[in-house]
Amino acid sequence: MTLIATAVRSPLLLAPSLLALGVSLALPMSAHAEGFVEDAKVSLGLRNYYFNRNYLNGTDPVIRGERQGQAEGWTQSFILDARSGYTAGTIGVGLDVLGLYSIKLDGNRGAANTQLMPIHGDGQAADDFGRTAVAAKARLSKTELKVGEWFAVLPILRADDGRSLPQTFQGAQLTSSEIDGLTLYGGQFWKNSQRNDASREDLTYNNIKGDDFNFGGGEFKFNGNNTMVGVWHARLEDIYQQSYLQLTHSQPVGDWVLGANLGYIDGKDEGAAKAGRLDNKVYQGSFSAKTGSNTFTVAYQKLNGSTKFMRVDGTSGGTLVNDGFTNSYDAPNERSWQVRHDFNFAGVGIPGLTLMNRYVSGDSIHTADGRKDGEEWGRESELAYTIQDGTLKNLSVRWRNSDVRRDVGQDLHENRLIFNYPLSIL
Repeated sequence: MTLIATAVRSPLLLAPSLLALGVSLALPMSAHAEGFVEDAKVSLGLRNYYFNRNYLNGTDPVIRGERQGQAEGWTQSFILDARSGYTAGTIGVGLDVLGLYSIKLDGNRGAANTQLMPIHGDGQAADDFGRTAVAAKARLSKTELKVGEWFAVLPILRADDGRSLPQTFQGAQLTSSEIDGLTLYGGQFWKNSQRNDASREDLTYNNIKGDDFNFGGGEFKFNGNNTMVGVWHARLEDIYQQSYLQLTHSQPVGDWVLGANLGYIDGKDEGAAKAGRLDNKVYQGSFSAKTGSNTFTVAYQKLNGSTKFMRVDGTSGGTLVNDGFTNSYDAPNERSWQVRHDFNFAGVGIPGLTLMNRYVSGDSIHTADGRKDGEEWGRESELAYTIQDGTLKNLSVRWRNSDVRRDVGQDLHENRLIFNYPLSIL
C-alpha cells in the first residue's frame, strides 16, 4: 500500500481526500462488496486547540538568542476518519483512510514549544499542515491483517494525540482473537509522522535513527473480563528492546468498584546499540476505588537503571501510571507517587460534566552531572463538559490547567482549552 504524507497549503485540498474516499468506496461495488459499504463509518472531527505554557523561575528556553518566556498557539484542525466494512467471502478486505489538516489561528515565534504546528527554519510556526494516511485491511475469521498507516495504540507503542493532529505509524499488524478471551498481536512499523509533522520519518530514540520497530504480544481476559494479563515484547532495531508485563483487575465490592493496574517493564540496548548502553526497569502500580460519582486513585512508579523510560520519540508515555498532561516522571532512577480524584456530576443532575484533580511527586532522580537526589512535582486539573442533546450534541469542551516545579529542569504553568465536535457523515 502506497501512503501519502504531504504538507497542504489550502483547506480546498481536503476535497481531493474526500473525492479519493468516494472513489475508493465505489470501486469495489459488486455482489461481494456489500459489507464494504454497508458497514462503513465516516466521521469528521473538528478540533479547536488553544495552548499556553509559561516558563517560571528563569527556566525558559533560549531560541535564536532570545528567551522564550512562554509558548503559545491556537489551531483549528479537521480529522476525517473513514473506515470501510469488509467485503463478503472467506477473506474480507477493506480500507481505512485518515485525512488530517490543521490551520494556525495564532502563534508566532512563541509557538516553537507548543508542538501544535511544524516550525520553519526561521523559527516561525507553519500556517497550516496536514497529511493523508491510508491502510488496507483483510480479515479471515477473527484474525485481521492491516498494512499501511494509521493511529496505532498499543501498550508497547502508543501514538500521541495530545495536540492538533494525532501521530500515525506506517507498518503492518496482525491481530488474532480466535480463542475466546485471548487476543494476540504481532507486527512491524517502519516510519512515523509525529503529531506536529506532515512528513513520514524514520523511527528515532533521543533523535538517533533506529531501524524497524518489531513487536509481539498477547492479552488474556478472564473472570468475566474483570481480569486481564498482558505480555509484550518490542525491539527498535539497533537501539533498544523492551518487555512489558501487565495485570489489571476490577472487583465490585458492595457499592464500590475497586481497580488495580500493575506493571513491570524491562528495557535495554539492542543490536548495534546506536544510542549507547541502555538500562531501564519500571515497577508500577495504580489502585482505584469508585463509589457513586467519586473515583479515588493512588499510584506508585519506580524506575531503576541508568536510563530514563525508553519509548520512540514523539510517542505517548501513557503506559506509565504517573503519565500526565505535562510530565511522565520517567527520569533515570526516579521514584514517584500520585493521588487523584475524579468526580462525575451526572450523580448530582449534570450529565456530561466531569472534574479531575491529581498531584504527583517525584524524587531520587539521577542527573547527567552526577546528582542522585533530583526532585519534581506536578499538579493537574481537567474540567470537561460534553453536550448531551440538541444541535450541538457530543460537542465537548476541556480546560486543562497544570503546574510543574523541578530542581532538575523547567518550571511550568500551563493552560489548554480544547473543543472537539465529532460529525457523523456515514
